[in-house]
Amino acid sequence: MSDQDNIYNTPQTAVADFEFNTAVARVFPDMIKRSVPGYAETVAMSGIIAARYAQPGTHLYDLGCSLGAVTLAMRHALKTSDCKIIGIDNSESMLERAGHYLALDDDGPEVDLVCADICECPIENASVTALNFVLQFIEPQKRLALLTRIAEATCEGGALILSEKIAFDDQEQALQTELHHDFKRANGYSDLEISQKRSAIENVLIPETESAHRERLMQAGFSQVIRWYQCFNFVSYLAIK
Repeated sequence: MSDQDNIYNTPQTAVADFEFNTAVARVFPDMIKRSVPGYAETVAMSGIIAARYAQPGTHLYDLGCSLGAVTLAMRHALKTSDCKIIGIDNSESMLERAGHYLALDDDGPEVDLVCADICECPIENASVTALNFVLQFIEPQKRLALLTRIAEATCEGGALILSEKIAFDDQEQALQTELHHDFKRANGYSDLEISQKRSAIENVLIPETESAHRERLMQAGFSQVIRWYQCFNFVSYLAIK
């Protein structure tokens, strides 16, 4: 069971940079549900997309899998059992809880959970890779190399699901930011919590524009990029090899 996210509900003299530690793992389902518009739909549709593009005898990757929500969505949606799903995350706290959830729901294809840096771990024989709200936490200069490795490991006709918080031009950025904050307020976050969380992530989560994402995905080796979902400043793309 997860707890309610109250990490930022009291004033902090110095707000530390955000990290996926034990405290965050404990409240993560509540945090992401109340912070990311459309998160539930993105997870569910990741499973549906995975079922469409999965190829027999291949691997499906959930990179930065956190508690394994997309891993489970893939497992539930797959129509073939001869694929392996591999969830990779560098947070032991997240993977410990992911393992618990997977143990409670073990019907479907084999799943491996790996504690590793997704920028360094092997990726091979992939038909589907999910990278949901993860690339934004990786240093910008490392992003092309990661996407290139994914594209090179993807079978012809395979796909990448990339979900991100994106940036806009100045005028639209201000509106999208306010709409996102309104979403958080509607989900019970105070202005103090919103302000302190923003301070915690401003040096950790680096969003980019849609054009930057599209250009880099094509440069990495994908042949087609489709924006299939958007809710405020959160977007999901389907990149096809």
